This record gives sequence, C-alpha cells and structure tokens, in this order.
Amino acid sequence: MKKNMNITILGAGGWSIALAVLLEGNGHNVTIWSKLQNEVDMLNEKRENSVSLPGVIIPESINITSNLESAVKDKDILVMATASRFVRSVASSLKGIVPDGQIIVNVSKGIEEATLMTLSKVISDELTNAQVAVLYGPSHAEEVSKGLPTACVAAAENIEIANLIQNTFMSRSFRIYTSTDVTGVELGGSLKNVIALAAGMADGIGFGDNSKAALITRGLAEMKRLGVAMGAHHDTITGLSGIGDLIVTCASMHSRNRRAGILMGKGYTMDEAMKEVNMVVEGVYSAKAALELGKKYNVSLPIIEQVNKVLFEGKTVEDAVVDLMIRDKTSEITN
Repeated sequence: MKKNMNITILGAGGWSIALAVLLEGNGHNVTIWSKLQNEVDMLNEKRENSVSLPGVIIPESINITSNLESAVKDKDILVMATASRFVRSVASSLKGIVPDGQIIVNVSKGIEEATLMTLSKVISDELTNAQVAVLYGPSHAEEVSKGLPTACVAAAENIEIANLIQNTFMSRSFRIYTSTDVTGVELGGSLKNVIALAAGMADGIGFGDNSKAALITRGLAEMKRLGVAMGAHHDTITGLSGIGDLIVTCASMHSRNRRAGILMGKGYTMDEAMKEVNMVVEGVYSAKAALELGKKYNVSLPIIEQVNKVLFEGKTVEDAVVDLMIRDKTSEITN
C-alpha cells in the first residue's frame, strides 16, 4: 500500500504540472515551486499553464509558491524539473536548506556543457549528501496529463530508492520500471534530443520515411556506442529511456526538439527556430556536450557532429546530409 508522500516539484513547466497532477491523483501532498513570482501568481490565479500545458487544470489542493525554503522543508521527495541549464543553480540554492539524505528525483534532460556531467551528477556535485535518482522515458506531458498509458524507468544507484520512486509515481496509466543504471538512463534521455533535432531537420527538408528510419536507427547506434563507452548497460540504451524516448521524440509533434529541427530544415536559423517554438529546446543545449563526450571517449558520432555544424557553424541541412551519406564505407556491426 502506498504511503502518502510530501513532494515538491521544482519548476513549473508542462512536465512539472503533468507530474504534479499525476502525484496528486495518487494521493500525495504536492507543491509546485517556481523562482518567478509572476509565474506563481499566474498559476495560482488561473490554475493552468496556458503556454506549456494548455487545458490541464491544476487541482486546488496543489500548493504553488516561490518561497524555496518553505517549498522544500520536510519533504519526502524533491523532483528537479527545471530547464537543464538551471539545474545547477537550483541545486546550489538548496544547500543548507535540505537535510542530508534528501531524495531528489531528476526529470530534467541534458548534459552540462561546461563539465560534461549528466544532470544527476550536477545535483550530486552541489548536494554531496543527497540521494539522487532519475525518472526518464517516452513521456510527453500532454499525454501523461490526460492519463494516456505511459511507461518510464526510475533509476538510482540504491535500488531501494528506485523502488520507492516506482511505488510513489506508478498509477493505472503510468507504469514505472526500475534500474540501477543511472548513467545509461540519463544518456539515453539526453542524447535522443540531439537526434530528434536531426529527425526534425529531415522532415523539414522534405525527406521521407526511409530517411527517418535510417536516422533513428543510426542515431541509436551513436547513443549505444557512447553509452557503453561511458559504462552504461547495452539494454538500457535499447530500453525505455533510450530507444523508447528516441522514437517518441523523433516522431511526435509534441517534441520541441523535432519541431525546432523541422523549422531549421525549412531554412530557419537555430535562434529563429527556438524563438518560434517558444519553449526550451534541450537538444540545442546538449549537442555540444554530446560531441565533446564523443571526443573524450574516442567514439564516432557522425550525426551528432553534423547537428552541431548546422546549429553552431551555419552549415546547411542539405550539406550536412550529403556529408553523412558520402562518409567512408563501413560495416553495420562493429566489434
């Protein structure tokens, strides 16, 4: 039987709200925190984020506040759901506020460019005594908030923490699997955003199903090569947080990364595409870090390399595709 937990979601975007509604429906006491007072005021007044998750009403029982100390005090679980580039600053602000052993579940996806750390490591770097876990998988907020069947994976080095997350989040429509492969789960959920940018570019330029299938498959090969080199388990990359999240992000118009890629395939610059999408496009922030990880671990990442050239060097999508297609001949399976 589930124990009613006291849980705070750090962040107030669409995924934050979807998880808050899910957890409240599971019988937990939920708080949403945002640093932005105007956002808090808007959410308290309208009980809806009409930009990030329109049509989803936040129950009155969910507390919404900008007071960090009161938001995180005496909480069983904190959920880190801010944009990836803010994870370190929010984690740092928790120093001296949260107790040793605080359970923090990271649901933000990305790799910190300056350090090449996954986000759970960023949190642990700031809060050395916290118990940090991750929750990833193919889970668009728009569908989770409607109760559509979804499956994710909760990973923690301590399996008891993963089991706790499974028991807390799992519902009739939200199935949770457990894992101890935190690195693999995070890499899958981060790298797939970069591949989704490429998939969107292919759609925007007018390529077909053959192109999309090849891109997803070879993108998965890059994710697997890098993940295994970094100590991830092969099965994790071919699991929910790897191939599962890759498929949904490359195929769905809910995906901000794919939508941004489509615009770039149509000739928009990176900045123009991000402005048009009007939400955080995490793949843009992970692309450089992913490429640097490839260099660090001596792993070939040709798709990710070409995405970087389109994003940051002004290369056209057409030229990037040509360079991918005319690379040296190779075997599909390498030892």
